[in-house]
Amino acid sequence: MMKTLRCACVDIGSNTTRLLVAEATDAGLREVAAERRFVHLRLGDSDPARAPALAAVVGAQAARARALGAETLRVVATAALRSAPDREALAAAAERAAGVPVEVLSPEEEGHLAFAGVIGSLDRPPMGPMGVADIGGGSSELVVGTARDGVSWIASVDVGSGILADRHLHSDPPTPQELAAAGADAAAALAGIEPPPCEHAFAVGGSATSLRLLVGDEISQASLDVALAALAGLPAKVVTERYGLHAERVRLLPAGLLLLRAAAAALDRPLHVARGGLREGVLLQEFGRPSTGGPPA
Repeated sequence: MMKTLRCACVDIGSNTTRLLVAEATDAGLREVAAERRFVHLRLGDSDPARAPALAAVVGAQAARARALGAETLRVVATAALRSAPDREALAAAAERAAGVPVEVLSPEEEGHLAFAGVIGSLDRPPMGPMGVADIGGGSSELVVGTARDGVSWIASVDVGSGILADRHLHSDPPTPQELAAAGADAAAALAGIEPPPCEHAFAVGGSATSLRLLVGDEISQASLDVALAALAGLPAKVVTERYGLHAERVRLLPAGLLLLRAAAAALDRPLHVARGGLREGVLLQEFGRPSTGGPPA
């Protein structure tokens, strides 16, 4: 039986730490509050200042969740901690601040939860196979499955928008040469990945959500070209003011866009920006909804 709870999830990513507080309704999740804080946990970095900075954000978000009446709180982490040399220190600091354990998700768990969150956000999930591209800051997952039977295939690569931007995008706006190098890197990261055929495909993650402001809900190769031209031709300050985006997201967005382009090519479908993803998948577990099958259920 579905529990009638108000639950919260704090999601520690490589670029952002996000809070979602929600309730379950007959129609799905009802968002009570959502918050995003940029905490750039560069992979491979072990700066001792990272742990207290992360703890301050996680602690504040946990306190807000409880103030809003959340009866359960889960804190999950993806590539930001999964590959961090100071993983134990980061996790311990976040756990002390939140008062609950930090779950460091495997790529497979991350993919299953993102897929579940997409399914749960759709009014009428498609009957046939569908793909999900989860483009994060430190990794990217491609997932294929069905609403009825759950996930049947997952691939993960250790490249995300933060990694790609740090490697290649150093100018404001990025130069054509930088964008070409980042695009080649994104394509190479997903080269050789052959997902099963799917009839529909969805995108989740901060890059996809932000890209909606530029191109709408459908991310096609043509709309990506339009968005990339807009981002490449304007200084970050102008893009920030024009579209209402955070300055750090503007820095990361060309890299996320290039990864979304490579993901759409791999799935051989335009990507539709989903209304739910990892955090929604976590909360659907808490509410007792089916997680579409898989390890984290």
